[in-house]
Amino acid sequence: MKRIVLCAATALTVLALSTGAEAKGCIKGAVVGGIAGHMAGHGVVGAAAGCAIGRHQANKADREKQAQPPQQQTAH
Repeated sequence: MKRIVLCAATALTVLALSTGAEAKGCIKGAVVGGIAGHMAGHGVVGAAAGCAIGRHQANKADREKQAQPPQQQTAH
């Protein structure tokens, strides 16, 4: 239990020190990665990897959203 609290505190500290644009996707990834890493005995490493993967996925989703053409509004 101490490890989970330590991992959560570490993740929150890292998030507090990072800028808003860089943290997009990081929170959810860090939580999931921290839990998975905790199960494997490496909570902090899991949280860091989860943050990186979460940011990558968020950036990927943003790129896909920007690549879509705007939808046309039809008059009724």
